[in-house]
Amino acid sequence: MITFTKVSKSYTPNSAALDDVTLNIPTGDFVSVVGQSGAGKSTLLKILSAEERPTAGNVVIDGWDITRIKKWQVPHLRRQIGVVFQDFKLLPKRTVFENVAFAMEVGGAIPKEIKNTVPHILKLVNLVNKADEYPTKLSGGEKQRVAIARALAYKPQILLADEPTGNLDALHSWDIVQLLIKINKLGTTVLLATHNDDIVNALKKRVVTLNGGKVVSDQQGGTYKL
Repeated sequence: MITFTKVSKSYTPNSAALDDVTLNIPTGDFVSVVGQSGAGKSTLLKILSAEERPTAGNVVIDGWDITRIKKWQVPHLRRQIGVVFQDFKLLPKRTVFENVAFAMEVGGAIPKEIKNTVPHILKLVNLVNKADEYPTKLSGGEKQRVAIARALAYKPQILLADEPTGNLDALHSWDIVQLLIKINKLGTTVLLATHNDDIVNALKKRVVTLNGGKVVSDQQGGTYKL
């Protein structure tokens, strides 16, 4: 369970990126967080991954209040939360296998664990045949699947996808969404921040709409129009 209680975030005294947000997200849920650019979608995800700290309010994950998380606790939190971005953030001089392996190395995984785990992750995202390729040889959709594979390196409880289809065409966008659905069915809670109304409406899952940092709608099986 993820709980946001009266969470606000201000970067300047006269503007709020998030304003008194209260949300409950059950374990295993799939939530589309939608809204215009600047509505607060990315800020909400950044607070959840402790990249940003809220100005007010509390965020609790499975009973753990991460609002004032200590610096030494952040790596432990981030092993539970995978993050996928719009711009992939792959290492260009490392292969697909090595990009995923590197995420595990940083987290302290031993070579044997890496060798055994990475192939299973690549199979999940349908990239086994691309394991030895470099990012420059991949399509946009393949690059995003590598980014998702890297985010899954520690079997996170939560996957945050921040505009993961923003740089992709419609076909590759839907491939990525189908992969997120597959991951969700395996038990991972998924938060998808997007402004793509076609994807949101096709999903027919819970939709949280932000406007000016406030939650203006929260509907199960909801729709969204840009």
